[in-house]
Amino acid sequence: MTSHIPAFDGHNDTLLKLEIDAIRGKTRDFFERSDRGHIDLPRAKEGGFAGGLFAMFVPSNPEQDFSKPFSPSDKRNFLPVDQKLALSFTKRMLERAERLEADSDGAVAICRSPDAIESAMEKDQLSISLHIEGAEAIDTNFYELEAFYQRGLRSLGLVWSRENAFGYGVPMAHPHSPDIGPGLTGAGRDLVRACNQMGILVDVSHLNEKGFWDVARITDKPIIASHSNVHAICANSRNLTDKQLDAIKESGGLVGINFFVGFLRPDGNFNQDTPLDVVADHAAYLVDRLGEDGVALGSDFDGCAPPRDLSDVTGLPRLAEVLDARGFSKQTLEKVFFRNWINALKTTAK
Repeated sequence: MTSHIPAFDGHNDTLLKLEIDAIRGKTRDFFERSDRGHIDLPRAKEGGFAGGLFAMFVPSNPEQDFSKPFSPSDKRNFLPVDQKLALSFTKRMLERAERLEADSDGAVAICRSPDAIESAMEKDQLSISLHIEGAEAIDTNFYELEAFYQRGLRSLGLVWSRENAFGYGVPMAHPHSPDIGPGLTGAGRDLVRACNQMGILVDVSHLNEKGFWDVARITDKPIIASHSNVHAICANSRNLTDKQLDAIKESGGLVGINFFVGFLRPDGNFNQDTPLDVVADHAAYLVDRLGEDGVALGSDFDGCAPPRDLSDVTGLPRLAEVLDARGFSKQTLEKVFFRNWINALKTTAK
């Protein structure tokens, strides 16, 4: 039963991974099966990965591989990024997505609406919904926001784990509260309003707690955390407190479960020998706290070190089996694996 549930995932860094591989002279063909990275088209087909929010993230340090254990104390990985540099790099990832669609012979589709995602799933196409992670590429007049929207941007994370013109991201500290630093800047508050007006989903993952509450006060849409976990289980600053989860529920929002072991494990270690039952612990807690309509997948594939049994998209059926064994009904599994993301995008669209 569970192996046939398709997955629409709330966060991956595949576009960045492909771009960095190309910079390093290790170009790989997305349309051929590889043992590098977490997502390519053949493995997506095998694992039932129907698509998701494909992030465009500009790293502070292009040499850093966030899919492998790294030191959160290494400041090179968290330095601010110049807007013009971020814009150029983000456009390269956008162009890469457009080339994937153009070269796919109909197998890949950039989807600009929830209806397009559902249509792509019916046609067995891999759907790409474009997301910016960390708004460094956006100017404070929002000209670039409009330009990216016209090319398919439908979701935006205000910050990554660093400061930018719009707000303050949390470092990946364990154990630590997400209450680190001030809230959104004036430009950040304006960006939330602009996204609401345009129908761009606002993502609070990576945002510090004061910024989170600023979003909660400003937004007229549900609060969405695309790839975050439960602070009560793993006390990493990147995870969400019960108070934040309650606010997300009250707004009709959603949390996508992040597969990074450092955000899953109670000890916060980067140990990939982490059983899928730990992922299930977060899923069960979130369903209990938010209801079955408020929980989804936010894998962070190609941008994190996941459990070995989720080492790429082919592991998704194994996760479904673990959740099935935990007592998740087929209806709940379908909501968590794809329906809730589509509904969230419908709610935030114009």
